[in-house]
Amino acid sequence: MSIESKTITVGLIGNPNCGKTKIFNRMAKAHADVGNYPRVTVEVEKKQFQHQGWTITLVDLPGVYALTSQSQEERASRDFLYSGQVDLLINVLDAGNLERALFLTTQLLEMGKPTLFVLNMIDEARRKGLSFKLNDLSSMLNGPVVETDANRGEGIPALLDAVVAQAAKMEKDVRPLRITYDSHLEMAVDKIKGLIRDLHPDEMNDAQCRWLAIKLLEGDDELIRQESDHEHLQEMVRRMRYDLSRHHGDSCEMMFANGRFGFIHGLVSEAVSQSIDFDTRRDMTRLLDALFLHRSLGIPLFFGMMWLMFETTFSLGELPAGWIESGVSLISGWVGGMMPDGLLRDLMLEGVITGMGAVIVFLPYILILFFFIAFFSETGYLARSSFLLDRAMHVFGLHGKAFIPLVMGFGCNVPAVMATRTIESPQSRLIAILINPFMSCAQRLPAFILIAGAFFAESSGLAIFLIYMTSIGVAMGASVILSRFVIRGGGESFVMELPPYRLPTMGAVLYHMWDKAYDFVRMVGGVIVVGSVIIWFLQAFPQNVQLSQDYNALIAKVEQSQSLTPKQIRHELTELKRTKKQEEMEKSYLGQTGMAVSPIFAPLGFDWKDTVAIISGFFAKEVVVASYAVLYNEDDSEETGSEGLRQALSKAMSPVTAAALMVFLLLYSPCLSTFAAIKREASWGWAGFSLVFSLAMGWSLAYLVVVVGTLLT
Repeated sequence: MSIESKTITVGLIGNPNCGKTKIFNRMAKAHADVGNYPRVTVEVEKKQFQHQGWTITLVDLPGVYALTSQSQEERASRDFLYSGQVDLLINVLDAGNLERALFLTTQLLEMGKPTLFVLNMIDEARRKGLSFKLNDLSSMLNGPVVETDANRGEGIPALLDAVVAQAAKMEKDVRPLRITYDSHLEMAVDKIKGLIRDLHPDEMNDAQCRWLAIKLLEGDDELIRQESDHEHLQEMVRRMRYDLSRHHGDSCEMMFANGRFGFIHGLVSEAVSQSIDFDTRRDMTRLLDALFLHRSLGIPLFFGMMWLMFETTFSLGELPAGWIESGVSLISGWVGGMMPDGLLRDLMLEGVITGMGAVIVFLPYILILFFFIAFFSETGYLARSSFLLDRAMHVFGLHGKAFIPLVMGFGCNVPAVMATRTIESPQSRLIAILINPFMSCAQRLPAFILIAGAFFAESSGLAIFLIYMTSIGVAMGASVILSRFVIRGGGESFVMELPPYRLPTMGAVLYHMWDKAYDFVRMVGGVIVVGSVIIWFLQAFPQNVQLSQDYNALIAKVEQSQSLTPKQIRHELTELKRTKKQEEMEKSYLGQTGMAVSPIFAPLGFDWKDTVAIISGFFAKEVVVASYAVLYNEDDSEETGSEGLRQALSKAMSPVTAAALMVFLLLYSPCLSTFAAIKREASWGWAGFSLVFSLAMGWSLAYLVVVVGTLLT
């Protein structure tokens, strides 16, 4: 921290699901993901902003319950605190569950860092009848206390002012909180502290030596490794831990926890009061849980809500999608009228506008889907889905804790892969990473809507619901294969936290929708344009290829024919132009590439155009629709836009082939971004395995659809 340049680094830390990231977004005007379930934040987020002349670097740390946590995202918080990069801590506390939240607080204060305290979700605490003596809390915690409601922005200005006021004091070290532990425990702490002071005479003050002694006695593996050069210290710690455990019948960790909870109980008794009985709210929670978590009704209700989500997404999205398509047609007509004939005009109309328009038309469907996901997340139902499906997921070698990362895959597989950091077992985490690409991300939704509308128009919503249920089923089946034959071990017990039910604010839900819409539009303006232009260039070149016959002469002959009726002339001309265009595309660079690879997909009924769309999906799933739009752009059809594309597809393949194509597009490969995420979270080897495994699963199940469908039809 520099008081001269007015710069400070502030760390936000608290328990999972305490509203910490919402405070981060409010303070820094950022857009980090939030949700009403634990461990939404799985890596360190930073944002720099200005307030009252100060440059504040705000750091959102993953949620932790203690500073000895071992999961990957919790280790990121601990390592950041140990690194010394942070000047001031903001400890976010769930005001409605203060005793639980203060357990982390006691460990933070023993470090001696300047700390601000935020009683967040104060609205829920007030509904419980809780009130707080802020002056008493501030005195006992040795730092300012601010009440906030991050959902509505209440208390955020006061919190920003408190940060600046604390920074202006330039207090790098504060009086650390000293909890009085059991007398034997205190003796052990004093002995180890004395040895640490002798070993690090110039590096640590008295408070830091005491803190390190406590952490060593608690068995903090990271700090024990850091002191590996001091064998005498490590031997003393081992002996002290053994003696204390033998004499007291409790581990050192439990003895420290008892001391901290004793301090917490006294603090809450002094500074917190409850004016009303809260049994009514608890009874409502029990009533809702009795319904949603019922052994017999819970899972049918879950699948019923999933069906409602996809049916509503398709039916409500059609009208605004039609408006967008009309707008794209107007733009296309205006640009076509403004530009002279030539390659540049063809590029703009057939490449850029056609590719972008074919994808942007699906924006309403994306918005509606994310409305439901945001609603389930904010109410707390998403976390309960994990609990509900825990028993069923054990059958497949997983547990309920993996469910939220899998559901996040319905949005995007990249953050979903990162969210597996919440799983402590390395084996279970690796399985969750490898099956996540089977979850149908939002970028695949446009392709499914296109194909379902072309072949299953009467039951499009049901078709999309079934494809999403297929993604879940395949992910579970893949988990069985991996857990039994590839990645053995990793079973573990854990406690699954159920957050309170909350009525989401419209602002929070709309924020989620806007955030995803912005990402989608940005993607259309970036990767879709690039992909569409590449596809257009490959299908437009080489120019003037040698064709099998002189189509221009044949066309001229038909136009001058006296023996054919006008209707027959139109039909002959249409067929000649279509055949000429087909041969030109087949001899283009794109056609040559597609036809070279197409034998691999021939048993599935896919032609070279399908092969090209599949290849484009390796880079980004959303480019699949843009590829089809460019490839079928000049096919003659009574309709234009998405309806014309549906008609072209319905002529090019059978319903059985279409169903196989949907299954293959669902499963065949993680996109390039997801591949990179798997490599980062696991290794190059496992990323390569994921690619081969998903290709094998996609091809095999698509072939199964072809075989079964052919027999049935």
